[in-house]
Amino acid sequence: MYTVIGRANSRATRVLWMLEELAQDYEHIPAAPQSEGVVSFNPAGKVPVLIEDGTPITDSTAIIQYLADKHGALTFPAGTLDRARQDSLTQFLLDEFDAALWMAARHSFLLPEQLRQSAIKESLIWEFTNSQKTLVNRMGDGPYLMGHDMTVPDIILTHCGIWAKVAKFPIHEPRLSDYLTRMTARAPLARVLAMMG
Repeated sequence: MYTVIGRANSRATRVLWMLEELAQDYEHIPAAPQSEGVVSFNPAGKVPVLIEDGTPITDSTAIIQYLADKHGALTFPAGTLDRARQDSLTQFLLDEFDAALWMAARHSFLLPEQLRQSAIKESLIWEFTNSQKTLVNRMGDGPYLMGHDMTVPDIILTHCGIWAKVAKFPIHEPRLSDYLTRMTARAPLARVLAMMG
């Protein structure tokens, strides 16, 4: 059985959701970043951490891709062109969506107060808005990013959409808004969101 360390209202959402989609049993320890229960497995103090057979795996993207590969679901096989396209989308989302949201969080409440630059949020929202335009041109014809198959990038993008709403980063593209409405209605994600109480 897997153990997931990290509060559900963090990037641990991605890991918990992946495990729910895969119908895998897991134990969830809702530890806060930098807490003793996290630092003992990840010296950086960041969540999530997945423990399997006593081995910790860190970084939400690495974890969910590992789980997808291991269980042969929500991913295309390594070494295929579809997998290359999938990995390209994953990297785009991390660079353009996740990074902007993370930078805004750092300058809102994570960095020491004297180092925060509140004005940076305006430029990050501008970049986030432009990235939406690029993304909708890369979306497949089906209900998911890659077309008719749900894959790892869908989990990352949907989580970023949830995060954007909390951070007040507007979604301007109707196609992306419709996509996020559809994805957040999935029962496996609803079970994770219920953990946030």
